[in-house]
Amino acid sequence: MTTTASIPVNVSAPAERIRYGALVVMMLLSFLLVTAEFLPNGMLTEMADALGVTPGQAGQTVTVTALVGFIVAPTVGMVFPRVDRRTLLVWMALAAAASNLIVAVSPNLIIILLARFLLGAALSTFWSMSITVAVRIAGPERLGRAVMFTSAGTSLATVAGVPVGVMLSQVMDWRAVFALAGIVTGLLAVALRTMLPRVPAAQTSSFALLADTIRRPGIGLGLTGHVLVVLGHFLAYTYVRLALERIPEVDAGTIVVLLAVFGVGGLIGNLTIGLIIDRSFRLFAVLAPAVIAVAVAATILLSGTVLGVGIAVFVWGFFFASWLIVVNTWVGHRMPDRLEAGGSLVVVGFQGAIMIAAGLGGVLVDSIGVEPSYGLGAVALVVGAILFGLSNRVRG
Repeated sequence: MTTTASIPVNVSAPAERIRYGALVVMMLLSFLLVTAEFLPNGMLTEMADALGVTPGQAGQTVTVTALVGFIVAPTVGMVFPRVDRRTLLVWMALAAAASNLIVAVSPNLIIILLARFLLGAALSTFWSMSITVAVRIAGPERLGRAVMFTSAGTSLATVAGVPVGVMLSQVMDWRAVFALAGIVTGLLAVALRTMLPRVPAAQTSSFALLADTIRRPGIGLGLTGHVLVVLGHFLAYTYVRLALERIPEVDAGTIVVLLAVFGVGGLIGNLTIGLIIDRSFRLFAVLAPAVIAVAVAATILLSGTVLGVGIAVFVWGFFFASWLIVVNTWVGHRMPDRLEAGGSLVVVGFQGAIMIAAGLGGVLVDSIGVEPSYGLGAVALVVGAILFGLSNRVRG
């Protein structure tokens, strides 16, 4: 069994200075990748109409992306054990660009689903390697600051991707939105090659190493809580547009505003909580998902008033934006010798939860309605908060 740390000595050696340009490029890549992942959420109606499918079927574009990510996350380090991580990220950026461009010209849902395989691989590779690359850029003694940058793009895209998709779809065809995303991501691949330092591969990982990491005290419990938190969020968020359409006499413009409020809440939450997370991540590990559960329920229960829903989605975005920062900080505290392994496990949980949420939510939405998906999501969030909180009470 491989028992070495996930980051080799030459990667974790202290950096002379933080390469802020490299951190910004990493942040932009995470933003573009995750925005592309959730673009369908904001354009489900347009995509379903154009492709001749139901909104639930169109939502499976998110399910496929997560499925591939679920498979790639624990295996990418084994498949490319010697490839420089900068080179690997450039390849993945190009793969994501190709995925978006193929979606833009695809005539049917089947080809779109196949194209989204490339995006899923790119997403999980980035997430699995991001902590390792952050250490190389900033040094282990400044990991928290670096992870805040790399997580910021992902956090903001998670809460802003749907509003971006909806707003762009109001001024251009949904296919043009994907084409634009593909072009920008392709250009960013050039910046990655220029700005990032070389990041030598870690020693070869293995499934045995991942399993051994899970068996550490509190790790399995925390990962289970993490999965439930993400599952609860995406049972609701994947179909947020359908939930907002329940508001009486709501129009497309109002939905755009409400989703923009969600994104603004995420931006403020990311910056606010990110500044204090190192001192209070145990508190937010419980508080954030608990408050999200209340906000998810309120989005349905207060659907008779635009103001009430607006407050609910703002709070929802504010607290979910911090979750990746919370869970990455948890990895840094509980698994400092296995950052890449810990990052891979977090990604597996994240993508697995998205896959289940999009698939189960699609069935519920098409057969019963959006309300049961939101109710189940709120319950999962509460249970996830309890389990993740308990994991921090287990001594390693």
